[in-house]
Amino acid sequence: MQQSGRTPAQIPPSAHQIPLSAVSKPALKIVKQLNDAGYEAYLVGGCVRDLLLQHIPKDFDVATNAYPEEVKAVFNRARLIGRRFRLAHVRMGRDVVEVATFRAGFADGPGGEDDDRHVNEDGQIMRDNVYGGIEDDAFRRDFTINALYYDPTTQNVVDYVDGAVHLRERRLVTIGDPGVRFREDPVRMLRALRFSVKLGFDLDPEVSNAIIRSADSLQNVPPSRMLDELLKLFHNGYALDVYHELSALGLFQHLFPFTYACEAAGGRELIELALASTDRRVQEGKPVIPAFFFACFLWKPLLEETEARTRNGMPLRAALATASFDLLRDQSCHVAIPKRIAAIVREIWQLQHRLEKRLPRGINVLLRHQRFRAAYDFLLLRQEIGEVDEDLADWWTRIQVADPAGQQEMIKALAPQSQGSRRRRRRRRR
Repeated sequence: MQQSGRTPAQIPPSAHQIPLSAVSKPALKIVKQLNDAGYEAYLVGGCVRDLLLQHIPKDFDVATNAYPEEVKAVFNRARLIGRRFRLAHVRMGRDVVEVATFRAGFADGPGGEDDDRHVNEDGQIMRDNVYGGIEDDAFRRDFTINALYYDPTTQNVVDYVDGAVHLRERRLVTIGDPGVRFREDPVRMLRALRFSVKLGFDLDPEVSNAIIRSADSLQNVPPSRMLDELLKLFHNGYALDVYHELSALGLFQHLFPFTYACEAAGGRELIELALASTDRRVQEGKPVIPAFFFACFLWKPLLEETEARTRNGMPLRAALATASFDLLRDQSCHVAIPKRIAAIVREIWQLQHRLEKRLPRGINVLLRHQRFRAAYDFLLLRQEIGEVDEDLADWWTRIQVADPAGQQEMIKALAPQSQGSRRRRRRRRR
């Protein structure tokens, strides 16, 4: 990315009104120690953006002209991480601050391969540890609103790319050609959508058009990276809006192709209910688990796979078990689902059958099951879309709040029905 050669805007404290007290003390200490050691250092990126918007930053990042090994020499509690982008994690008390070295620009456009930089034939940056100055670094970042630097010494905000202007306009703009930036790293498309929804910003028309054109390049991203981005997208309190934007921009089908194929068959309604519920829980400060949205996204494909196997003569329980394993394996080729998460997803699915059957001898055990609550919440969503009878969902709601004696009465009331059903089955077999 070429430099502009221009003098950056220096926005003074009187214009941006960021109080020094709002800045992380560990981050300030790291900047000061780097300055005292003779290096440039600034707060950079999302923390500066959020401070300008008067939001509370989730974390604080530092950019410096010190190389990673030099950062490690300054701080005893620094750890170097990453191969694709090498940087330092500096621990200050309980806080860990990311310290990155200014990246160099591309002199002749992206390309070439050496020990420190590798760009593949599609223009995707696979490794980049070539360093430069602050202006190089600014023009290598993704969006203008993320390329703002805060100097704690002068308390000025340094702006090379009109990021402060776009913040005021509430507009998300890439630095340079958005098509090129998305080819360099397709995950930037998901970041653009996340920032747009989270901040309430409009995507610049060139950005949205480039996303639509480049959507299929998400298939080039390692599934493990996709999982990290998905968690950021769906656990931020705006998951339903994110889902709608993913669909509108043609990204969702590359993340969840099996779900996308089932959306017309009623899969969309369950997903929207699940994400609206997730948003409420996040906004209320309640815990959420990634297994729950995977269970919801993949439920319709699971039903189709299970039904296909039972039509071919496989018993229902075996069909469900094999379909769940195969579906989660195939989905992991697009978005990684770690074994610990996949195990919970399968439990949520398998418990649906037990919740529907309500076998008296197993209800007390089921109520104590580690995944009961998630499975019950899933059952309620299925009831809302008409998959489960309302009386069944109401019964499971009531038994949870009943006292032990009341629970036993409810379970006993099921027994005659169950015994009668068994007698009828025996007569049919005769």
